[in-house]
Amino acid sequence: MVARDGGLEEELTVFGTRPSGRLGTFSWAMFDWANQPYFTLITTFIFAPYFASAVVGDAVRGQELWGYGQAVAGLCIALLSPVMGAIADAAGRRKPWILVFQSLCVLACAGLWLAMPGAADRDLVMILGLVVLASLGAEFAMVFNNAMLPGLTTKNRLGRLSGQAWAMGYLGGLLTLGFVLGGFSLPEVPLFGLDKASHEHDRMVGPLSAIWMVVFVLPMFLFTPDTPPSGLGLARSTRLGLGQLAGTLRAAGHYRNVLLFLIARMIYFDGLSAVFAFGGIYAAGIFGWTTTNLGIFGIIITIFAAVGAVAGGWLDDRIGSKRTIVMSVVGLIVATLGIISITVDGRGGEGRMDTIFFFVHYAVAPPGEGMFTTLAEQIFLVFGILIGIFGGPAQAASRTMIARLAPVEKIGEFYGLYALSGKATAFMAPLVVALITGITQSQRAGVAIILVFLVLGLLLMLPVREERAVTVQK
Repeated sequence: MVARDGGLEEELTVFGTRPSGRLGTFSWAMFDWANQPYFTLITTFIFAPYFASAVVGDAVRGQELWGYGQAVAGLCIALLSPVMGAIADAAGRRKPWILVFQSLCVLACAGLWLAMPGAADRDLVMILGLVVLASLGAEFAMVFNNAMLPGLTTKNRLGRLSGQAWAMGYLGGLLTLGFVLGGFSLPEVPLFGLDKASHEHDRMVGPLSAIWMVVFVLPMFLFTPDTPPSGLGLARSTRLGLGQLAGTLRAAGHYRNVLLFLIARMIYFDGLSAVFAFGGIYAAGIFGWTTTNLGIFGIIITIFAAVGAVAGGWLDDRIGSKRTIVMSVVGLIVATLGIISITVDGRGGEGRMDTIFFFVHYAVAPPGEGMFTTLAEQIFLVFGILIGIFGGPAQAASRTMIARLAPVEKIGEFYGLYALSGKATAFMAPLVVALITGITQSQRAGVAIILVFLVLGLLLMLPVREERAVTVQK
């Protein structure tokens, strides 16, 4: 937005205010740096596979239970996130809400140290409960952090700032993965004298993520400007926010283009989230990868994801958010197809025949020294890299797309609806994966269903127009 006064031009944010300085925007981007290790270490590469293979002790049942846990978290987030976004709009400030939910995530992550291998059923319930609480804290904090974005920079820089934040997050995940490998997994005697026999090197990722969050979320609280308070009390803000949300939902038909985007994003984001949620569990189950294998796999993917996030932000500002999203979702579909095209012969040993690209069978030579020695593992790695490359731009461009589409006066409400679109049916993908896995007793069949979400989301995204909606006057 540009304000003209006497021939002078002043760049303004979407809210019509001056952009935050470099320290403020950098500190805001540090939020992703602080939180990404939770997603990298716990929900994707280290703890989730450890939960399935060691805590539960069976990859198929572990994938099924993990899916049910993620479904519960998704349902809770779907019900509450738009309400909180509306309340935050009425109250003004975002940081107090971020503090509450970030603290919840920190405490739950720290509690994952208690996830012992071979846990009894009642302990599995406790562990999954902690995972659900951590997910709630992380996702709700993200709702309010995302709502700060339009007030920090100008419209033509939203994509770059969002992409840079995602890239910083991936780099934070990369560093923590490297630390876990170098400090805990690879050494015969891990740091701090951790006992590998009781999987303390795997369980440590919970407290490590908690400490990382506490340290690196501080710059956002200290240096990023918050929205000024409205002066309303909590009770009045709640009533006003809920009333505004009800009005937005009633008038949703008048924002048909935005609504179509939110529905499309809801579905393709379900698929994207499921790919990351089950990728590590799937790899550990079909290849028998250890924490070290999964950590190296995660580092490789994270490097390419960071590059993809930066490139996606650059593309976002040049070709638009919609084209960036469409290109990214197509790439994710291709990568997911490639992953499920691989099957590993369960017989093992001499005469083993693996399959790639659904129909190409080949005899597997005895594996050599090192990791990723079979062709199936190498092909899997290539498609995993593609998921990293396209996953970052899909997420970053979606975050800027809503900033480009939503009415300025209702940006917080629409970020609440944006969070809802990411989680309203988020319980569906893990739930369906869990059900299909349990019914077929096949990890591959469970993961294959993710393609339905990606393809349907892509088809709904195609007719969306990239233009800002005008507030409906009542």
